Formats: sequence, C-alpha cells, structure tokens
Amino acid sequence: MSSRKSSHLYALLVIGMIAISFSAILVKWSAAPAPVIGMYRLLLTNLLLLPWVWSYRAEWRSIQRRDWFRLTMSGFFLGLHFLLWMESLRHTTVASSTALLTLEPILVMAGSFWLFKQRTTTRAIFGVAVSLFGVILIGWGDLKMSGQALYGDLLSVLGTIAVVAHMLLGQDLRQRVSSYAYNFTVFLVAGACLAAYNLSAGYAMTGYGAQEWVLFSAMAIIPTVLGHMLFNWLLKYMNATSISMAVLGEPVGASILAWVLLGEAMNPLQMAACLLLIFGVWLFLVNDRKAPHREPVTVDVGAA
Repeated sequence: MSSRKSSHLYALLVIGMIAISFSAILVKWSAAPAPVIGMYRLLLTNLLLLPWVWSYRAEWRSIQRRDWFRLTMSGFFLGLHFLLWMESLRHTTVASSTALLTLEPILVMAGSFWLFKQRTTTRAIFGVAVSLFGVILIGWGDLKMSGQALYGDLLSVLGTIAVVAHMLLGQDLRQRVSSYAYNFTVFLVAGACLAAYNLSAGYAMTGYGAQEWVLFSAMAIIPTVLGHMLFNWLLKYMNATSISMAVLGEPVGASILAWVLLGEAMNPLQMAACLLLIFGVWLFLVNDRKAPHREPVTVDVGAA
C-alpha cells in the first residue's frame, strides 16, 4: 500500500472516530425515549441504504435458512444493545457509559475463545485485568456520586454484552454475506424489534418536533453511516485490530464533547478510571494480535 493511500485511509479512520463520538451527545440532546431514538436511527439508516437493495436481489435469494435465523438474532441483539446503552445515558455520564463500551473487544475475545477456540497471549490477559480494575473504579466513583449513576453503568455493561453477541454472530455471517446485505438486514431487524418494544411499552412513535427529527437523522448519518459503516468499509483495506484501537478514541472524544457541549465534567477518580480502562483495552488489542488464530476473523466494528 502506498504511503499516500495509507494516509487517506487513516484520515477516514479519524473521521469515523470523530463521527461515533457524537453518538452519546446526540442521545443526550434528544428528549425522546431511548428505544424511540434507537428505532429511528436504524430505520432511517435503512432508508439511506434502500436505493441499492435491488442490485443485491441475487444475494438475498441465495442466503441459507440458517443464516436468515442468525441474521435475525444478530439484529435482535443489536436492537437490545441500543435499548440498553441509550437508556444508560439517561442515568450516568457520557464518560462512564462510553468508557464501559470499550470492554467490547475483551468480551469478544472471551466469546471467540469459547466458540472458535481462538487463543490470546499472557500480556493480553494482563490488559484484561487492568481494564477490569478500571471498570471497578468507574463503578466505585459513580456509586459515590449516586446509585442512579451506578444503574446507568450496569445498563452500559449489559448493552456491551448484547453488542458482543451481535458481533460474534456477525463474525460468522460476514464470511458468507456481503457487508451491504448484512448491514441492511440487521439494521432492519433491530429497528423492527425496537418498534415492537415501543408499541408494547406504549411509547409514542409520532408527534415529535422538527428538532427531534433532525437529531434522529443526525444519528443515522453521523455515527452510523460516517462512523460504523465507514469502519466496516475500511475492513477491506485495514486490519480489524487497527480499527478497533481507533474505536478506543470514542470515550475520549465523547467526553471532550460532553464537557464542551453538555457541561459534564469528570472528577479525578472518574478520569483516572476511564484512562485506566482505555489503557487496559489498548494493551489487550496490541498483544492479542500476536496470538495464533486458527481461522480468519471478520469483525463488525462497534455499535454505539
């Protein structure tokens, strides 16, 4: 790869990192219920992808029944992730919620070891230990602030577990299903699941003002299309580890934006805990790629 092409790819990586950092801010700005925000974020993204559906008609017909089931389950877990993580932002700070999301690659490693027998290194496991200590510190710091903040942390962790289930299913599916077909189907299923939840919970699906629709659209365009879908496209040209490490910039970028735009300040314990968690995940990612992997892995990066 030429240095000029490489610099362009890294520039796109930075754009994606900045884009996903806006996700938590847009959720905080919206007054709509979290599951309504998640539903419109996904369905509006599908609307943007709709013009290319016809060109993939042959692939839709070739997808096997078992893969349709896995696509459905992947979409279900993605919808559950949005429900839990977006709701967590109603109870805890942007810094804590987004920092806890960085546990994703570590949980993926645990799932990959269980499902695919993929091994890691001793140094990577040390990184896991450092990260878990950071999680404990975040929980301790938020418990000292309020029990509600700790509840928000728990929702963020559960949301991370849900997105890990989504990613492990995607890791297998992306060996046989194109990025477009995978994204469109999974987003549609996740949006439909959230729509069903909203109906059962009695949340209003209409009647939102122009500002809310601008925020819904911004969620679809900025963190989804310019963020996560850009990362998925970059997987063709860059390794997943490089992209995953860039995702570690999300809690940093989101925390800075929350400080500037929302006035959310971090106390010293929170700041130290978030930095420790990010360092532990970085340590894991750097050392995990040195471990022997028995088969190639395709990662659907992030979902915040």
